[in-house]
Amino acid sequence: MDIMIVDDERIIRESFFHWFQKSGHKVATAASGKEALEKLAETPFDLLFVDIKMPGMDGIELLAAVKAAYPETLVIIITAYGSIESAVQAMRIGATDYLLKPFKPDQLSLVMEKVVQQQKRQSEYNYLKGRLEKITRFDNIIGQSPAMTAIFELITEVAGADASVLLAGETGTGKELIAKAIHAKSPRANLPFIAINCGAIPDTLLESELFGHQKGAYTGAIQERRGFFEVVNGGTLFLDEVGEISQKMQVDLLRVLEEKKITRVGSRQPVAVNFRLITATSRDLEAQIRAGDFREDFYYRIHVIQIDIPPLRKRREDIRLLAAHFLKKFCHETTKRVDRISPLASRVLETYDWPGNVRELENAIERAVVLSKSRLLNDSDFAFLRPPPVTATPGTSLREMEKYHIRRILDRHEWNVTRAAKALEINRVTLHKKIKRYQLKPAGGKIGSR
Repeated sequence: MDIMIVDDERIIRESFFHWFQKSGHKVATAASGKEALEKLAETPFDLLFVDIKMPGMDGIELLAAVKAAYPETLVIIITAYGSIESAVQAMRIGATDYLLKPFKPDQLSLVMEKVVQQQKRQSEYNYLKGRLEKITRFDNIIGQSPAMTAIFELITEVAGADASVLLAGETGTGKELIAKAIHAKSPRANLPFIAINCGAIPDTLLESELFGHQKGAYTGAIQERRGFFEVVNGGTLFLDEVGEISQKMQVDLLRVLEEKKITRVGSRQPVAVNFRLITATSRDLEAQIRAGDFREDFYYRIHVIQIDIPPLRKRREDIRLLAAHFLKKFCHETTKRVDRISPLASRVLETYDWPGNVRELENAIERAVVLSKSRLLNDSDFAFLRPPPVTATPGTSLREMEKYHIRRILDRHEWNVTRAAKALEINRVTLHKKIKRYQLKPAGGKIGSR
């Protein structure tokens, strides 16, 4: 356990330090409330012992500040017998317990036993809470932004139907997770869910994978094999990157969707199939139709219902939530103890554009956890995400550089003035003045005010 002793009396700090160090705990000390908060900002602590009477910031003020910023950190107040009313006040604010001076080692042992029991109860509560969240949320889909809330509602609406669904969105936005959520909430939930990445399988092999083959149908077909159309049997088939398949395969799939029958490669005997189809693409299929690369009849068949999944840069309010989820996930997988992400690091994550979307964020958190040497992830742990600095060419004026930088930040935040002003560390009024001075305009011509 990581413990910090906060007391202006050196003898108290030293006695606590040696007692806890002998017990195998990691111990730090602070002579004032200010010093304690500085150390907390750098390193998380499980437990603080805080003297109630200190010059400057007293124990009650420090307790309130700790509980506001680090609610999971436990605080035990140290007080003299005459200040017991203050100790009761501290308990009301959120102190775990209090120690009366002078105290004996066995009293300290009793208090520590209470702390261990409280941590055990909190751990059980967190476990049950996590189980409840897993039951009530859409599998591992995490988000509280309006865009994701709308998608959650749409998943619930379409899950009960048997219509084909097309998931459209950039690579890494979580299309397979949404397909699994639709399946999980559908009447087919107890039947198979099979996902195939069409872009990763050659067309000739894809045909065999989907339709199956008879023994001797081609070189290497040494035995009869059922394809995924048969294996899925009543469940859901998810075809990712459907825009990658050839027009011949599109024709074959269209026939299966219309007839609900397939014929294995090398056979003439049709086999009835029953499945729900969900497809996904990161391409503009309508543009492919116009270019003659995608069949219009197949397109209309697979996108009876379309769900557009926004890129992460368009739902930045979900980034902290996702980062916290991935932090917990990788701490569990790696058994490393990293408690939280610093406010400065969170800001780095929120202002980065995430071209790889949620998948890139997940990889970034995993890398930071694996390489971290601290219990706190700082902005330096995400230095690899920072774009290269803007460099001025010879003859570039300061005015031109400021104009360029403001436009870049506005574009990054899709001309949402509030978010851009926050990133630039100026207020909205100042930013509006600079937009007017430099005659800046977004591509769509509309400036967001929120």
